[in-house]
Amino acid sequence: MKKVLLEMEDQKNSYEQKAKESLQKVLEEKMSAEQQLQSTQRSLALAEQKCEEWRSQYEALKEAWRNLGTQHRELESQLHVLQSKLQGADSRDLQMNQALRLLENEHQELQAKIEHLQGDRDLHSSDTQHLQEATWAMALDADGNDCYSTGSVPGQQ
Repeated sequence: MKKVLLEMEDQKNSYEQKAKESLQKVLEEKMSAEQQLQSTQRSLALAEQKCEEWRSQYEALKEAWRNLGTQHRELESQLHVLQSKLQGADSRDLQMNQALRLLENEHQELQAKIEHLQGDRDLHSSDTQHLQEATWAMALDADGNDCYSTGSVPGQQ
């Protein structure tokens, strides 16, 4: 019986040792699992923080994109207005150039008329000068007296 008691005691000690070892292993696994849980929780918190940063950047970029779209539409509208003004200016420039050519042609025509009239005037002036000289020559009587100063008419005495 002692032997049985000793064997039972040995078995008991063996079971206790195995139980302690199992308990120690379970405690180590529990601590490892808790460490993994804490690590995973830290990773999750970091991932959530990164996610929030990305979400914030996404919203900021989305707002910036909307603003760029609005600015693009405004600039396109301004471009159309400026193109329209440019077309109007080009049209006015064309009209002004045509008017300038007409005025230049009219100026040349008037200049030609002036030159023609000046030539006529010079011709008439020369004719008038000859007539005056002929009249003065006729006005002088044979003795060289001026008949106009005496009041007499040439050819009458």
